[in-house]
Amino acid sequence: MAVDKAADKANSMWGGRFADRPDAIMEEINASIGFDRRLASQDIRGSLAHAAMLASVGILSESDHRAVSQGLEEIGEEIERGAFVFRRDLEDIHMNIESRLREKIGDAAGRLHTARSRNDQVALDFRLWVKEQCAEAEAALGRLAAALLDQAEAGAALVMPGFTHLQVAQPVTWGHHMLAYVEMFRRDAARFADARARMDECPLGAAALAGTGFAIDRDMTAAALGFARPTANSIDSVSARDFALEFLSAASICATHLSRLSEEIVIWSSAQFAFITLSDKFTTGSSIMPQKKNPDAAELTRAKVGRIVGSLVTLMTVMKGLPLAYSKDMQEDKEPVFDAADALALALAAMTGMVADMRPNEARLREAAAQGFSTATDLADWLVRELGMPFRDAHHVTGTLVKMAEDRGCDLDALTLSDMQGVEPRITQAVFDVLSVEASVRSRVSYGGTAPVRVAEMVAMRRNEA
Repeated sequence: MAVDKAADKANSMWGGRFADRPDAIMEEINASIGFDRRLASQDIRGSLAHAAMLASVGILSESDHRAVSQGLEEIGEEIERGAFVFRRDLEDIHMNIESRLREKIGDAAGRLHTARSRNDQVALDFRLWVKEQCAEAEAALGRLAAALLDQAEAGAALVMPGFTHLQVAQPVTWGHHMLAYVEMFRRDAARFADARARMDECPLGAAALAGTGFAIDRDMTAAALGFARPTANSIDSVSARDFALEFLSAASICATHLSRLSEEIVIWSSAQFAFITLSDKFTTGSSIMPQKKNPDAAELTRAKVGRIVGSLVTLMTVMKGLPLAYSKDMQEDKEPVFDAADALALALAAMTGMVADMRPNEARLREAAAQGFSTATDLADWLVRELGMPFRDAHHVTGTLVKMAEDRGCDLDALTLSDMQGVEPRITQAVFDVLSVEASVRSRVSYGGTAPVRVAEMVAMRRNEA
């Protein structure tokens, strides 16, 4: 067949992948079956619920309902065992399933689409899928929190340095540090739960955008699909994707927390820190340096935040300028959400494994906790508590003693009583009771503090809440 010169010139811009006709380009940009096939089970669930509702209100005959239901069940089995042939020319998962249903049961398949549109169909499928991902993220976060609680319980009295600005600040316990991440991931789980509660409305029955003139029962389909209620506005039903944005937002915050913990694992496992040891399960070697043991699982988990936050920005950018109701732009909503969900699931699983696997190096942590005059605040607090000194004055006295110890190259508890009394005569031998790192952490008994007794209480509380 001869190719028109203008068409040939136009199509050369797109390269040899495309045929000479413009409709090949349209098929390439329009087809979504390459990624929305992931919604197959949700699509079949929605169609089964819709068919049952149509039959209950007399729109679909009982014989057609039986045929449709049996056909959909068989298609679901075909997809599960990999026997289903996905056709690109049918554009999306909805039309692929409907076409196969027509092949199996004939004209009854066409009656299934009564009182619905692909607009509310895809809104339903996608919402069901995202809702499931929220529940899966909550469960994965529960497993991660349990691994952190195991570490916290085992290390409730294990002393380590607490940092600000990555400088040694005050001694804390390993258990307390682990509990800090428990709190972060508990909030993450709560965000997914909140998002799931808000998306718990069924858009099926909104049709293209205006609802339908058929006397359907939207409450029935909502209940059958596990939703609390149907959506309240048909335009919003098909045009809203804030449920996906909320999932991505929660995923992005969670990924940020995962990245922070990953960063600490990378630092802690370095030879310079040597705070923890990771087994071979979550490390790799070097192709030329036989001594290397790289924390690659932590590094890759740290990198996932870029993909996940990027997905959030992608979907926000797609949605920001769309007029109501549905626009084809929204076909671009699924790939970033799929990618982010996959990345988050893998990152959560990897982090749970690393947390369970890592072993704190107790001697090194104790040594590091005593460095950097980490009990200076305890000294200042003792001056306030025992001598009635204003805190600002106590801060000045402590700073002077820190400078003295620094000049001598020793820790605060290596200064003599006479050294200290030369700065503040009222200081007594009792001050040495607060200058060890163990005494420091034991004294931090305020609610939420690092004292081992508080750590143990908090571990028990969080386990009971799980």
